[in-house]
Amino acid sequence: MERKSYPTDLTDMEWEILAPLIPPAKEGGHPPTTDMGEICNAIYFHLKTGCQWNMLPGDFPPRSTVYSYYRKWQGQGVWEKFNHTLGGQVRSKLGKSTQPIALAADSQSVNTDQKKGMCMVLTDVKR
Repeated sequence: MERKSYPTDLTDMEWEILAPLIPPAKEGGHPPTTDMGEICNAIYFHLKTGCQWNMLPGDFPPRSTVYSYYRKWQGQGVWEKFNHTLGGQVRSKLGKSTQPIALAADSQSVNTDQKKGMCMVLTDVKR
């Protein structure tokens, strides 16, 4: 039975970028039987929709498996790597540097000792 596709599913190009960032399985154990792409799709579905883990659609891998990978990868910093890598790819496609070089914040968004309405601009001129 083929799984229904969801708007939160990774594209082939996104999966091609993210697949190498997934930690390898532990040596000496049983080889993984779960498709890591499907684990990622289930996690992205959960994150985007805000549904409870036990309410994941039944055509994803078992929710206990999905949640286990989510927690393990969270502790290993895998999500930060995913976001950093995909963010860099998006910036690159837009013709920008893969790393942002400027930040603008107003005093209503950031606690400062300056008067309201003043704007701070921080720049990092690495190019």
